[in-house]
Amino acid sequence: MKTFNIPPNYRSSIISALKEKRKSEDPRKNDFSPFNIDLGPVKFLIARHFGFCFGVENAIDIAYKTIEENKGKNIFFLSEMIHNPAVNSDLQSRGVKFIMDNYGNRFINWDEITSNDIVIIPAFGTTLETEKILKDKGIDTVKFNTTCPFVERVWNKAEMLGKQDFTIIIHGKHSHEETKGTFSHAAVHAPSVIVRNPEEAEFLAKIITNDSVKNEFYKYFKGKYSEGFDVEKDLNKIGIVNQTTMLAEETAYIAGILKDAMISRYGGGNVKEHFADTRDTLCYATNDNQKAVYGLLENDADLAIVIGGYNSSNTTHLVELLENKFPVYFISGAKKILSSETINHFDIHKKEEITTNNFFPSKQGITIALTSGASCPDSLVDEVLNKIISFFPGAKEFTV
Repeated sequence: MKTFNIPPNYRSSIISALKEKRKSEDPRKNDFSPFNIDLGPVKFLIARHFGFCFGVENAIDIAYKTIEENKGKNIFFLSEMIHNPAVNSDLQSRGVKFIMDNYGNRFINWDEITSNDIVIIPAFGTTLETEKILKDKGIDTVKFNTTCPFVERVWNKAEMLGKQDFTIIIHGKHSHEETKGTFSHAAVHAPSVIVRNPEEAEFLAKIITNDSVKNEFYKYFKGKYSEGFDVEKDLNKIGIVNQTTMLAEETAYIAGILKDAMISRYGGGNVKEHFADTRDTLCYATNDNQKAVYGLLENDADLAIVIGGYNSSNTTHLVELLENKFPVYFISGAKKILSSETINHFDIHKKEEITTNNFFPSKQGITIALTSGASCPDSLVDEVLNKIISFFPGAKEFTV
């Protein structure tokens, strides 16, 4: 297995020990039950899988190695390398500059960048259009490319579908860097359209099954379909890929909606000619982390804490799952826990950080479910654990 050089400030003594224990006890990842850490007045249910994934570790390894080996050179990222403010701030403190934000808003003009500069492509990948700009400037788009191999796998799946004359339906967030990149790569091979959620899938199903509303496609999916998309013929054969950080169950549900629409339109006996029954294209870490959250949900807890960047798609979906059972506090780090009574946390529905008082229940023996996103350093989880433990003077020492 490939190993990566992760900076010491991202490592963790507590979490590293937990993960080593997990590897030795369950190398095939069959167990998704949480770690149960009972410290007396406070108990933690820590998700079986969480934290840095392969793609993030790969990106961090390449980024820090590039900084170390190219001192004195201008080093740019296309946008945030990963969706974690601590990591991105650390990179900026080392002189790295971001060309644009997550939504494509420019900080640095292209004419300020020359062939002598280094531009690192983030783990989400980028569009073919942006790659062409870099290549035209004589900038190496291979050596400093940290695109996650699981994102590239989605692009390859889209190419395969296109070669079989299927239109590509992308389950994703159209403003997300990864989905923009996937859309760009997919549209080269086939007509493509982005579907965000089951509601949009239902509308697309309505268009597939009802000729009288076909022209509503262009208004409803404005900005989300490829150039030249012909609703009369481009929805006769469809296949689905997804942004690698979406909810697995949501992708499956959307696939079911669209498959049923094809059966309704063409009959069950012909469905294979019109619907590519592809497996979802989530990355392994997203899958594992979501299954581990389902493991948390099988237990009782007083509250849940999720750690990660507020603009992290995979982390947000963990919050969505946990909200079904627990009060959830989504924080970027230990500093958001202001005291044993007050916490600042991100509300994924209001899209803003809010303050909650008395977030710990007033009772003896509190149980806290805990997990983090795939772009969250283990050291941040350590800090959160230690801060919470400090509120309970009688707590036992944390041991694995």
